[in-house]
Amino acid sequence: MLTVRTTSVAATHAVAAALAAVARRGDVIVLAGDMGAGKTAFAQGFGAAFGVTDPITSPTFNLVHSHPAGKLMLYHADVYRLSTRHEVDDLALVELAETDGVLLVEWGDVVQSMFGDHLTVRFDTPDDQPDVREITLTAQGRTWAQRWERISTDVSRCAC
Repeated sequence: MLTVRTTSVAATHAVAAALAAVARRGDVIVLAGDMGAGKTAFAQGFGAAFGVTDPITSPTFNLVHSHPAGKLMLYHADVYRLSTRHEVDDLALVELAETDGVLLVEWGDVVQSMFGDHLTVRFDTPDDQPDVREITLTAQGRTWAQRWERISTDVSRCAC
């Protein structure tokens, strides 16, 4: 587990860019945290660094947005409105990522056991510091463990 603190959207984007630099086909990144904690801002920074040129917005009402990023796709999902594991299964999110891209899942912490190897990125906002984000990364599985040293080094450089 690694926790870094950011004090601006630009710094949150820098953390996202560090992770985008190590992302590869089939990766699943779970974004967790309260409403307004920075999940979509992270997705925007990740997408920009990953090569997405179209705007990235929250997929709350569409459930999944697909963004071309060169030879890969960035799939950005939001499972907040889903109430059962079967509804998440029906989206075939992991299969999308395994086919040709990387998957970011907002509110995915409630179903993260479905994802096998994944990275959880949790956003917390201290009550007395509304611009501060404490971002905690937790790797699950061998594919992320193999990259953990680089992730730790690169993400730690983004801390404020």
